[in-house]
Amino acid sequence: MKKHLSTLLLALCALGLGTEAQAGASKTTYPVVFAHGLGGFDDLLGYNYWGDDYGMFVGTTCKSAWICNDDLDYNQQSFAAAVQPMQNSEVRGLDLANDIEGYMASVGASRVNLIGHSQGGLDARKAAKVLYQRKGYTVVSVMVSVSSPHRGSPVAKYILDLKPGVTSVIAALAEYYGDIVYGPGNDGYAAAKQLVYNDYSASDGITTGTKAFNVNNPIDSRYASRYASLMTAQRGLNVNPALYLIKEYIFDIDGNGYCVDDCDNDGAAGKGNGYADEDDDDGMVGINSQQMGYRLKYTNNPFVFDSIEDDKSVPYLSNINAPTSQQMTSSSSVINQDHVDVVGVGPDTFDEPEFYAAIFQYIGNHD
Repeated sequence: MKKHLSTLLLALCALGLGTEAQAGASKTTYPVVFAHGLGGFDDLLGYNYWGDDYGMFVGTTCKSAWICNDDLDYNQQSFAAAVQPMQNSEVRGLDLANDIEGYMASVGASRVNLIGHSQGGLDARKAAKVLYQRKGYTVVSVMVSVSSPHRGSPVAKYILDLKPGVTSVIAALAEYYGDIVYGPGNDGYAAAKQLVYNDYSASDGITTGTKAFNVNNPIDSRYASRYASLMTAQRGLNVNPALYLIKEYIFDIDGNGYCVDDCDNDGAAGKGNGYADEDDDDGMVGINSQQMGYRLKYTNNPFVFDSIEDDKSVPYLSNINAPTSQQMTSSSSVINQDHVDVVGVGPDTFDEPEFYAAIFQYIGNHD
């Protein structure tokens, strides 16, 4: 956020020289619901999920708290949902739909907007479908995914390929996510199988993977009025240490080659372009996996409010399992951040409150 401008506006309001209007995002028509990724809800690598570097929830308005996101309208409504941290998106998406229904009843909302990070972007599509089926109308107005593995993640397959079996999978997840993996109701094995492209095991009696999930939970105007996605890739030294170690010492995702299916068996659709050491992934997900619907362009403006708009140079993606080469390999509008920087894991120079306020503004322009 542009702190000098925001502080001045707050001071003017305190003196009675201003109003509740702010330099930032306008209030959205419908409330915004946040859907967290794998390992959430409240903590990720020791940092608050959906927080800035100091733990403030990015949806906190200055009407409700002194420590707040002063780029949001005072009357903006938002809600951070909490689903099972380690599960597949069929289960998590149902949890999310239940959370949303409860929230809608509490605030008297008829519709909502959704922001989903990582696996939360998949959960959001399942929840939108469930809500439509339950209510008989389109409940979700604008859905925005951030860094989501819509076509799988090589990291998930790497974990699943650890032998022998389930014990090593859970242990590997615990190394990254901590003891939350062992909590009641969690199934780290099911979560990992969700996040590879193809069905990981043909003998377990259940079809898993993002390819099947995308067929069952497609982009459909009945489920959400607008679909859009923000894409990330790590560049230079602006990388969380945990993800840097994954990239440099375990494997480097080759995330910008074209192939509709998983042609190199790395867990994500595509096959890489043969040059792994490139800025084509965010430490967890390649850019060939992240686009859904409109690709969004985020512009960090140094002196005025940041902006997000549709990237008109890359076509709308309506069938997640059938992207074009451009949609899988283009680095247009890819944000210079790693997978967890965008949800508050730092410290770093990324301004999470203003980033999400810019998403709110985009949603407000379309909901």
